[in-house]
Amino acid sequence: MKLHALVAASALALAATACNGDARPNAAPSADAPAAAAGSAVDSAGDPADGRPFAVDVIAAFEEPWAMSFLPDGRLLVTEKNGRLKLVDVESGATRDIAGVPEVDYGGQGGFGDVLPHPGFADNGIVYLSYAEAGDGDTRGAALARATLVLDADGGDRLDNVEVIWRQVPKVGGRGHYGHRIAFDTEGKLWLSSSERQKFDPAQDMGSNMGKILRLEDDGRPAAGNPFAADGGVAAEAWSIGHRNVLGIAFDADGQLWDVEMGPAGGDELNRVERGGNYGYPIVSNGDHYDGRAIPDHDTRPEFIAPTVSWTPVISPSSLVFYDGDVFPEWKGSAFIGGLSSQALVQVEFDGDGARETARFDMGHRIREVEQGPEGGLWLLEDGGQGGGQGRLLKLVPADG
Repeated sequence: MKLHALVAASALALAATACNGDARPNAAPSADAPAAAAGSAVDSAGDPADGRPFAVDVIAAFEEPWAMSFLPDGRLLVTEKNGRLKLVDVESGATRDIAGVPEVDYGGQGGFGDVLPHPGFADNGIVYLSYAEAGDGDTRGAALARATLVLDADGGDRLDNVEVIWRQVPKVGGRGHYGHRIAFDTEGKLWLSSSERQKFDPAQDMGSNMGKILRLEDDGRPAAGNPFAADGGVAAEAWSIGHRNVLGIAFDADGQLWDVEMGPAGGDELNRVERGGNYGYPIVSNGDHYDGRAIPDHDTRPEFIAPTVSWTPVISPSSLVFYDGDVFPEWKGSAFIGGLSSQALVQVEFDGDGARETARFDMGHRIREVEQGPEGGLWLLEDGGQGGGQGRLLKLVPADG
């Protein structure tokens, strides 16, 4: 399945490299922050190191991969940021190209984003795709399309009937903070993160659908019962507002939605996403502007919802999943976050309305996405590094074999 107290969550000082151009300066760790558990880097053979509870199998490699989703038959869809969609046989590691991907606006943090099958994919073959789309002049924005996935063993894999069902409003300049992570809930509603494109104010502007978590019908219309429906327009799409750069959304076992989002210079967040909630950005943040200007902390404005966990130094969260598999029974109920600048897999455990980081495993590479596989294991997708390059598909297996 793709908590309001602030919990200090990291004393591990890590180099904060950019997230495809998003500079991540680090603040010094607080003196009373608990030390995060860390593993050792993955070696080329995928063997466990330093007592970690898992070994790593390398399955395949891709050029700047961004997202992955499993199909009901166990095969895997992987997006590459430059606009390619791959079908992966996870047993052999063999990959095939899927034709018909919409044209993407590649550059900076933009390009091909998420991919997710419809909950009824076995019957309707529909998949959803998010990507950066060019506008008039030097503008662009996130778009969400759906299409029919046609798989042909003779090499004719393709997307048919591609239809754009949602767009960020308005399109703006720059190539940062698209967000566009996709999830479905158990009622078949379509959830989408729409980041604020490094423009700050749209996160509080109900005339824009940027800086918000959106709840849609599966055809892209605003879902019935949304909290701002009476405002009409794009405001009717929103479930919560005041978000920065949301790069992971996932439901826990109780059906509660959570997000992870990048703060500015400090203040990465894990948030319990509440109906009609305002998370305060850019009015408040537990980080500051990159130029050193202070942003008031959440505790100065109690009308805004504070993060359940906040990280300074940052982890640069890329993705989020709640684990409920049997391969690692000791992890059941935990959330796992992919880390970019932290080059880590971050484990978070929950206690009532609170949460805390309980482990951090050094993976030696930027982790772009983490997913649970149909067999109950945990799968990671490396980012490939800034400026392109190979990113590996990794399968975590128990260290004891």
